[in-house]
Amino acid sequence: MLKTNLCGIELENPLMLAAGILGSHGSSLNWVLDSGAGAVVSKSFSKDANEGYHNPTTVEVEGGIINAIGLSSPGVEAFKEELEIVDRNKGVSIASIYGATPEDFSYVASEISDLVDMIELNVSCPHAMGGCGAAIGQNPVLTESVVQAVKDTVDVPVLAKLTPNVTDIKEIAIAAANGGADGITLINSLGPGMRIDITTGHPILANKFGGMSGPAIKPIAIRCVYDVYDVVDIPIVGVGGIRNYEDVVEFLYAGANAVQIGTSILYEGPEIFSDIAIKLSQFIEASSFNSIEDMIGFAHKDGDL
Repeated sequence: MLKTNLCGIELENPLMLAAGILGSHGSSLNWVLDSGAGAVVSKSFSKDANEGYHNPTTVEVEGGIINAIGLSSPGVEAFKEELEIVDRNKGVSIASIYGATPEDFSYVASEISDLVDMIELNVSCPHAMGGCGAAIGQNPVLTESVVQAVKDTVDVPVLAKLTPNVTDIKEIAIAAANGGADGITLINSLGPGMRIDITTGHPILANKFGGMSGPAIKPIAIRCVYDVYDVVDIPIVGVGGIRNYEDVVEFLYAGANAVQIGTSILYEGPEIFSDIAIKLSQFIEASSFNSIEDMIGFAHKDGDL
């Protein structure tokens, strides 16, 4: 009942671990799969090691979390060892990668394509170091060139994770699709934003600014999924502030084939996947739907439930 197809790969359920949470080690990725996720996405990593920003890198705010980790990475050679640990018999394994140039992306992708089922391109981090992240994802030409470079290099499906911090996300999504993306992930964190300590008078984050994630960004993520669904013919993965099965249903109705969960794991633990899966199954059983497929894009159709 909960099975869904994403870029030609079947997921046991549409619930995925988002990049950046519990994704630094193969053992933790297996833990999330054992907890009921249909797929896991690794923490973003790059060609070379990157220390990232110094602590503090996260701060809680009303409605979520602001983080500025700076895309810390051990480098692709070190991360291969973690990907090899992931048990792909338990669920779908996805690597999140980043770089400063199309060549960086294609190199990293070529090094790990045989260790994963899918690759997600992080072209959208709002606080990245060295010209990575949103500096690419806010430019449709660069986005298309990065996607095309990776698609020319690997055979596994490729997702492009986009930033909401653009004038028209539809334009960027179309560019990613033109580059050959097999699917699009919407959205990365919003911002950058900041929080100031009123005792010291200084910004709390070492980097001063960071990306906002959590429940407060869900309405923006839903709108982005809804808009992009109308302009591309490839699957969409929705992410942003998901806490319960109702949130998942909203994303499916907006046009997502699957969803990713991140910040809520910090509060609920990995058990959130099995909890949502059970309640999502109950919702479908009590509805007129027969499957996840029936729910995808329902908000775009005429008529009521």
